[in-house]
Amino acid sequence: MFEMVIGLEVHIQLNTKTKIFCACPTSFGDAPNTNVCPVCLALPGALPVLNIEAVKKAISFGHAVNATIHKKSIFNRKNYFYPDLPKGYQISQFEIPIVEHGELTIDFEDGSNKRIGITRAHLEEDAGKNMHHGDESHVDLNRAGTPLLEIVSEPDMRSAEEAVLYLKKLHAIVRYLDISDANMQEGSFRCDVNISIRPKGDEKLYTRVEIKNMNSFRFIQKAIEYEFERQCEAWEDGVYDDEVYQETRLFNTQTGETRSMRGKEDSAEYRYFPDPDLLPVILTDEMIEAGSNIPELPDEKKERLIREHGIKAYDAAIITSSVDMAHFFEAMIKEGAGARNAVTWLTVELQGRLKGGVTITDSPVTAKQLAQIVKRIEDSSISGKAAKEVLDHLMENADKEVDAVIEALGLRQVSDEGALLSMIDEILEANADKVAEYKSGKEKLFGFFVGQVMKASKGSANPGIVNKLLKEKLSGS
Repeated sequence: MFEMVIGLEVHIQLNTKTKIFCACPTSFGDAPNTNVCPVCLALPGALPVLNIEAVKKAISFGHAVNATIHKKSIFNRKNYFYPDLPKGYQISQFEIPIVEHGELTIDFEDGSNKRIGITRAHLEEDAGKNMHHGDESHVDLNRAGTPLLEIVSEPDMRSAEEAVLYLKKLHAIVRYLDISDANMQEGSFRCDVNISIRPKGDEKLYTRVEIKNMNSFRFIQKAIEYEFERQCEAWEDGVYDDEVYQETRLFNTQTGETRSMRGKEDSAEYRYFPDPDLLPVILTDEMIEAGSNIPELPDEKKERLIREHGIKAYDAAIITSSVDMAHFFEAMIKEGAGARNAVTWLTVELQGRLKGGVTITDSPVTAKQLAQIVKRIEDSSISGKAAKEVLDHLMENADKEVDAVIEALGLRQVSDEGALLSMIDEILEANADKVAEYKSGKEKLFGFFVGQVMKASKGSANPGIVNKLLKEKLSGS
């Protein structure tokens, strides 16, 4: 009956060494109020100076999403009062952002895709951080002045799934570009969700509600689903105009509900005006051209991996969803691992063993080690089952060499036909009655003979060679 209409505002902390308008470091986790100066403390007479590195990173992003990069953009003062904003205004871009009218494509599991428009991306400074201790509230201004790129989408998403796919693609792009670490736990990648509903088939945009400062894909999905149901119920109960109005809400991760925080301000309430302390940003053709020198992005890398290595589109999408995963995979290929086996051992076996929030970058097993395991499977030195034992051992003993672990655990497959024939002869001689049954037509007994050989070899016999030799023996003797 209803469809949701979603637009997203994503704030990305740019990974410059210093803040956007001063020389204070942007390092995370330092003692409170140690990375501050007269500029980010807003002391009288202190003047901002623009960090050119933040501008360069914004240009790179513009190229990555096929956007218009304005040669001239302007910084404005966005006026509001909050304890973590010392100046009483935020320096941002309003009328003319540095990046405008871009797009990215989201991919669904069934192979289809959808274009999502990007309205704008503008530079601004971050605020500080409020910390609450019992009845007291403290303000840490280390983060004040950290450069942000705010990326505003068109209201093109129609489900929580589409919103999360958009965010994951955006997250991947900024990581591939290396313009942000996009660490969601540290607040380097956070999102405001704008959501409204309308009857299906209606093109009108109704009252939108903003859900503020989300930094988890899972919670973003839950918040959208809850808010959609809340607005639908209000419409059906005839209280839509009373209960759904332009406001900012917060998501309670414990209850799974959104709750009202404050009325949503209009742009007029911020009293935007050009910042008199900052000149317009004027980009040269050379600066814009230099910013186009960007690395291979997720979509391009996915197509290349499919083309060069013959892997499935679904597998390529998983691998390229993370720049770290993509680099790990390509390092395995460089070490000589076969592509298809590399996919399985990276995305299933290794990923399945990384627990408790450990990412591929923190994996105790290196790309070289995992590639070596794959190579030993491919040259029949070990079985797939034995390879899992090797990987389990390396997860706890990452400093060991793969071949040394294989030898220490006695997992190397016996492929010597002479040794295997000797075992087979003994087993067939000890089970002459079953050999006779097999030859009389009871062919299911073949598995019994294979099992006996594997048991005699303590699992070290090469199954392929065992099968070949047994068939020859049972058909010829």
